[in-house]
Amino acid sequence: MATLSSKPSLRYSVSDWATDNKQISDAAEHKRNISQEIRQAGRALRNETANKTNWDEYDSTRRLSDRINDITCWKENLKACAQEVDAEMDALTLSKEETERALAATVLPLEVTAECLTLREGRRGKELVSDPVEAELKKEVEVIDGAQRSLQQCIDQAFEQLCRLQEARQQLTIDLQDKIEALDVDMSCLSLTIRSPDISLKPNPTRVPPGSTTPQQWEQFSRYNITRAKEEMQASVQIRENNSITRAQVQNELEAQRMAVEFALRKRTHHQEQAHHEMHWQLKTTQDEIAELEKDIGGLEEDLHAKMAPLKLVHTRLENRIKRPGMDLCRDEVQFGLVDEAKQLEATILALKQKLAQAQHSLQSLKQHEAQMIEDLSRKQDALSLEQRSSQTRLRLTLGVQTEGLRSAVVPLTNSSGRHKLDLA
Repeated sequence: MATLSSKPSLRYSVSDWATDNKQISDAAEHKRNISQEIRQAGRALRNETANKTNWDEYDSTRRLSDRINDITCWKENLKACAQEVDAEMDALTLSKEETERALAATVLPLEVTAECLTLREGRRGKELVSDPVEAELKKEVEVIDGAQRSLQQCIDQAFEQLCRLQEARQQLTIDLQDKIEALDVDMSCLSLTIRSPDISLKPNPTRVPPGSTTPQQWEQFSRYNITRAKEEMQASVQIRENNSITRAQVQNELEAQRMAVEFALRKRTHHQEQAHHEMHWQLKTTQDEIAELEKDIGGLEEDLHAKMAPLKLVHTRLENRIKRPGMDLCRDEVQFGLVDEAKQLEATILALKQKLAQAQHSLQSLKQHEAQMIEDLSRKQDALSLEQRSSQTRLRLTLGVQTEGLRSAVVPLTNSSGRHKLDLA
């Protein structure tokens, strides 16, 4: 009888086999369910993150655009304010220069007044009296001195205000330059996209750099700069108004005092002329005076004739130098010297002619009234001559006003503010 050999091994029952198969199937189904859930969650996450990324990119771009608009708005405000400061600095500089010219114009009246006081000190004997002319001349010195102090104070205030305006302008310039640079950076950032070739990962890009400010601080800084500049411009406008008022007051005071002095001088001269005409019995003194005056007239005529040759010379030199070609037609020191020489000669000839006319008039008067001169005719004649010389000297005031008017019409004004303008284009 044949026998089958059997290998000893673990045997499972059919029920175990079926159970195992079911467990495997259930596990497979469970894992498939988990996988499906993960896939669904992954797809949802992909959609969500894609939307979030796109939205964040859009939101960052929008914020960049809004930030660029804010910077542009402040840049334009700073630019407009800087232009206003420039205009105000020019106006204040012009006002300061006008005040400086007004101050310089007081030098001539002071010189004339001092010369008149010195001339009147030459009176002799009882002719040396303390009269209203002397009182008015001394008062004129005080008025001019006060005017110079007021004008100099205005000039100092204008200079200090120009410095403050310059500081405000410099701060605006710095802020404006920063705005321009920041605008360039943000514009560059706005132009970047995910397809831009020059984008890359950076180490720690979310760090907060030192010196960072808040939007409130940023806006407050620019607002402060503009507010400060406007306050300085308001102060500058007030200073310009004060300068204008001071110049007008000084001019009125000087003119009123000049008229008072000249009225007193004319009145005193009139009284002396009356006394001079009443002194008719010093014939010898009168004849001596006539002789001296005739000599002076001859000297004036000789001097006047002698001045024509130098005048012709300087005129010829000036005319010849006009023929210099090209860039050699230079207004050099020689040109200025010749012009000054010509003006001086013309002024000298005019003064000689005027003095000659006065001398001839006085000679005719002496000849008409030589029989009526008195013992102190010489002293009175000297005093009268001094008064006339004072009157003649004071003519420089009216001539100086006319000359100053002509000069101010042609002399170009230079900007004394000393600032460096920023190109605002």
